[in-house]
Amino acid sequence: MVSRQRIILLVEDNPNDEDLTVMALNKSNIADEIIVIRDGEEVLDYFACQGQFSQRDPSVLPGVVLLDLKLPKVSGLELIRHIRAGKKTRYLPIVVLSSSNEEQDIITSYELGANSYVRKPVNFESFLDIARNLGMYWLDCNEVPFGA
Repeated sequence: MVSRQRIILLVEDNPNDEDLTVMALNKSNIADEIIVIRDGEEVLDYFACQGQFSQRDPSVLPGVVLLDLKLPKVSGLELIRHIRAGKKTRYLPIVVLSSSNEEQDIITSYELGANSYVRKPVNFESFLDIARNLGMYWLDCNEVPFGA
């Protein structure tokens, strides 16, 4: 049986955005663990429990994936497609957290199965509020089915 815990998987290649997001999430004290991955290929390894994640327990999944779209090696859109194709991950909440306001990115994210699309604000205080609220909603309020 797959279990979802108070783990946030943050997929972000921009060090400044990573630092801000982690700081906001830590300040909110809503996650037991924040796992940061910086490129799409590593995300595939994470879910396949291979490479640097070969010792990861495959029965433990994050409570939510915060996903940037513009990533090296494998794009965020491809990752949504991959996550939704997996039997154990198809219902995993995916929140696109991107600076892109391209209408096509928003549409494609939802078409592929993203649960939410949030545009990263420039203002630090707004960013803190958004990160805190995202974590609280997806980890504390949202109900997802376990396994498929």
